Amino acid sequence: MEDLELRRKAVAELGRELRSLVETVARTETPTEVLQELAGEVQRLEARFTGRRRERSEIPDVDVFPFGLRMYSPATGHGSAVAPPMDIEEREDGLVGRCVLGVAHEGPPGYAHGGMSAMLLDELMGWACAAKGLPAMTIALDMRYQRPVPIEAPLLLRARVTGVEGRKITVSGSVVPEDEPETILVAGEGRFVAPDLDRARSLFPGAKGYQRFER
Repeated sequence: MEDLELRRKAVAELGRELRSLVETVARTETPTEVLQELAGEVQRLEARFTGRRRERSEIPDVDVFPFGLRMYSPATGHGSAVAPPMDIEEREDGLVGRCVLGVAHEGPPGYAHGGMSAMLLDELMGWACAAKGLPAMTIALDMRYQRPVPIEAPLLLRARVTGVEGRKITVSGSVVPEDEPETILVAGEGRFVAPDLDRARSLFPGAKGYQRFER
């Protein structure tokens, strides 16, 4: 079997270069004729990906699912061409995420699209549930955008579980500048539900570790 860590490293290296390319495309005012040439080059490059394509619900071989490494996650995946990617750290009072959003994530000029804050907080809140032994899925998000979120600036995201009632979990979270952690840019609350074992099996037929859903 191919060395898994070596493959993960290769996936992360490719992801890093793809993110750099996406940023360059979004920022550079390249002449039209050059863009047309580059589109053809990218098309030829894509043809070199000759491996088997995964089915829609198939788990990538580089992932640890459920509730582990997700290499292609649009929020945390180091193999993703669009992720920031956010790195997560567990603390006693919850989880902390760090990332820098780029031009590819821009909404208003100079600031991040509001959907990016929602996606990142949703991801971090879900990880906060899993860290408490409560793997769960989002059923509602309440986002309060208090100040615009700048691009190309280090961000700190926080999430902590604030309530558990049966299979329902409430999580609070925020987005702040890393150098001004007292300044709330976005605040949010998420409500999650932990699927039972049978539901988890039907949702994720290719996954292992279903015992994590047993309560």
